[in-house]
Amino acid sequence: MLVAGAGLAGLTAAYDLTAMGAAVTVIEARDRVGGRVWTIRDGFSDRQHAEAGGDMIDDSQEEIRQLAGQLGLKLSRILRDGFGYMRSTGPDQSPRIVTRSAARGWGQLAKQVGTLARRYRLAERRWDSPITADIARQSVAQWLDDERADPDLRATATGLRGFFLADPEELSLLALVDQFAESEQPGAGAMYRIVGGNDRLPETLAAKLGSRIQLGTELVAVSVRGKSVHATLKRGRASAPMTSDYLVFALPASVLRRVPITPALAAHQHAAIATLKYGRATKTLLQYTRRFWRARGRPRAFGSPLPYGAIWEGNEEQAGPKGILTLLAGGTASDQTQAMVSSEGMGRFANGLSWLGGQAELCASRQVVWESDPLARGGYAYFDPGFDPTLRQWLAKPAGRLFFAGEHTSIRWQGYMNGAVESGRRAAAEIAATARMGAA
Repeated sequence: MLVAGAGLAGLTAAYDLTAMGAAVTVIEARDRVGGRVWTIRDGFSDRQHAEAGGDMIDDSQEEIRQLAGQLGLKLSRILRDGFGYMRSTGPDQSPRIVTRSAARGWGQLAKQVGTLARRYRLAERRWDSPITADIARQSVAQWLDDERADPDLRATATGLRGFFLADPEELSLLALVDQFAESEQPGAGAMYRIVGGNDRLPETLAAKLGSRIQLGTELVAVSVRGKSVHATLKRGRASAPMTSDYLVFALPASVLRRVPITPALAAHQHAAIATLKYGRATKTLLQYTRRFWRARGRPRAFGSPLPYGAIWEGNEEQAGPKGILTLLAGGTASDQTQAMVSSEGMGRFANGLSWLGGQAELCASRQVVWESDPLARGGYAYFDPGFDPTLRQWLAKPAGRLFFAGEHTSIRWQGYMNGAVESGRRAAAEIAATARMGAA
């Protein structure tokens, strides 16, 4: 078996396949495992760390919680007070934490989208329904205009670019309706991180797989002939062939679509992979000499329509007086955050967060721009009005001896680490089922 991609999806698929007795090789173009799960330690003092990629694990995300426990990893409860809300207020339009909570804004948005959500549930949330297609072709911005939304509702919707990684103009209304059909606010339940850093999960999986993983190895072409999958791999400037019985693509669709596949995938599958969008996402990690943002009875995480994006304490489970603020700027905010740091410098940018409760000296900082990463080309997938919802099923559909995993292939957990883990386990189980059935 060949698995392309050593992110959570690929490593989980390989781990399960190995447990089934399969001979597995995992290739990864990066010089590390984990993909978009990346814990930053270098540069931060007092042995502190923060997540540059996948960060929070929800209480209801069973697959990743189960896998972590299976590997002997522990979870730490974080952000117990959930998310608050901030926006520009007052004559000077300066950022402020507002008394209206994020839950209230979410409730207003839920009420407005309620009729569409009920219609969507009548379609049993199927993406091949005309009901779904009708909702999907409209953007959130167009819907807000049609609803004559007030500034507060528009600000709440804009703040969700820290969740969807897309602006209201870019995001299909279906993505919003689908979220509200769950009837659960993002971050409403208990949230966790893996003790010691989320990268402990991919690294522990990699340790189990050992020499089966080949880093610095890129998949550049695939050809299926008879009962064999022929892959062309690139290591540095050298190319080498590899033959396997099955291949798991555990690459983002943004990267997968650049790999030539012969014979070509079915037209619908090709279109699904080719048209799926990935959100712009800049994560800024700021370590301060003290955690000045903490206040009794106040959340340590905030949604926002501001250029900073969403903000939360990135290491509250770690000891020491110093603390790290994590900023996730999605969509246009990603561009704005980069521009602010470029023009002001990181020090002034960090001082600009004093409205959170005071000031402290900046010790260290890191900024990661995921859309600039050639092996990701974005934070995670999102659905725009141009994406045909009937194509979604094709993102995960096996094609003979080719199988597909990754957060973008998950239905319920698209965009989450849990979606990556779940999809890897699914792909492994699909290969096992295919082999048992004696498929060609």
